[in-house]
Amino acid sequence: MVRNKGKSRWIPTLPTFRYGRKENEDDDDDIQGEIVIGRKGKKKQGREKERREPKRDVVIPTFTGPGKKLSDAEPPQVGQSSDTDDMRAPMVAGAAALARIEQRQRPRVHTSQDAFRQHVRRELEAAGAAVAAAAGEKAAAAEGSQVPVEDFARLSLYSTCPLTFTCPLTGATLTKSDREMRLKEAISKRFEQDAVEASIMMIHTYNSHHGDKVKAAVDIINKYVDNVSKHPTEEKYRRIKVVNKVFQEKVHRVEGCREFLQALGFQSTMVPVEGQEEEEEEEFLVLPEQTADALELMTERMDRLRRGEPVRARLDRRPQAFRPSLNAARFELPPEFYQPTAKELLREQQERSEMVEQIAMLRTKAMREKQAQRELQKYNYTVLRVRLPDGNLLQGTFYAWDRVPALFSFVRESLVDGGKPFELIAPGAQKLQESEEVALAQCNLVPTALLVFSWDPAAVRPDTAAAAGVKSPALLKADLLNSIRTLSM
Repeated sequence: MVRNKGKSRWIPTLPTFRYGRKENEDDDDDIQGEIVIGRKGKKKQGREKERREPKRDVVIPTFTGPGKKLSDAEPPQVGQSSDTDDMRAPMVAGAAALARIEQRQRPRVHTSQDAFRQHVRRELEAAGAAVAAAAGEKAAAAEGSQVPVEDFARLSLYSTCPLTFTCPLTGATLTKSDREMRLKEAISKRFEQDAVEASIMMIHTYNSHHGDKVKAAVDIINKYVDNVSKHPTEEKYRRIKVVNKVFQEKVHRVEGCREFLQALGFQSTMVPVEGQEEEEEEEFLVLPEQTADALELMTERMDRLRRGEPVRARLDRRPQAFRPSLNAARFELPPEFYQPTAKELLREQQERSEMVEQIAMLRTKAMREKQAQRELQKYNYTVLRVRLPDGNLLQGTFYAWDRVPALFSFVRESLVDGGKPFELIAPGAQKLQESEEVALAQCNLVPTALLVFSWDPAAVRPDTAAAAGVKSPALLKADLLNSIRTLSM
């Protein structure tokens, strides 16, 4: 009962059901309900009972198994597993089986291909050893040839198209990889014979990539010599302060300039610094007082410096003769044909920068042709073969920028009768003219090409009529015919 402001009144409460199950009872009595009603709700209890009795035929869903609370936690029974465990069991067993298979080392099955590879490998190793031994014998027999044994072995693999150079100072045979080092060694040895000439070679060869710096250094040295010639008795013109900013930035950084000054007669001298409390010295290059003849000789040596040229290794033409072959148009070039030097990489980078600028602009036909010629400049060397009328082949190596007349001169020097006029036909039926000062790269003769030799019809017709029925003489010189070879490709 709830009271409100001194008055009491009855407030009915909602019935509360409690469910439970008694054992050994029928399914119809599974649900046991208890209705809790207020005091005055006793009359309604009977009505509720009457109201429920006619509805006993209604099927009420029942719960199977003993009743329990959701909060009760029962330990899992041994021997029972859920559906998920039943599905995972085969997967776990399969993974364990795969792991055991992977851990087991499978025996390697040797096939016929493996045996063939091993046989070929043994033959290649034996051939390489034989080539190295022959190259060693050749290197030992060659006098004055400063090419290492491994370089000879590498050249023998490309014996039909070798790439070698000749040192202009010693006459030694050089390869592309070591030519710069060997040139520097030859120039250093040259100081013992002529220090002035060696220093001039050093300036123009070691700094060939920096032409502007060389020119600036030569101009400053020329100014030193000119001042000495005009004022031979004044000591200040015969002294060069080594720590001077201009001397350090313009002269000292160029290799060979100091050696040239010392070859002229300048001597390194330590001079005390004036105005300093502590005894400090600075280095000066001091030239003793010169006579008139010595000054004239100094001027002449300065002219030699201005006219100096870098020392470059000469490319060996290496003329070779081959017998007639169907493989005349096949060339096997050594790797040196494609390995660029630092100077070549710098030039390629500049060309690429220009190409990027050209892509953004419209180009005419002339500009496109010029660009196509630049593409051919990536080759520095070319190997050319000339097919002679008797079928023999004449081969030589050239720079890509060599002119057409150099090719004609090479052929003339290899012929017995090189004084007669002849023609050279390039691929595409292009007839080369000896008088044309055109680079071989511009004639599309890089990196290799096969040309056809033919005598000038106007000059050969009388000789042909006179020599009717007579066996034609050999075209190549005897030294080439004695070493003629057969293309093995």
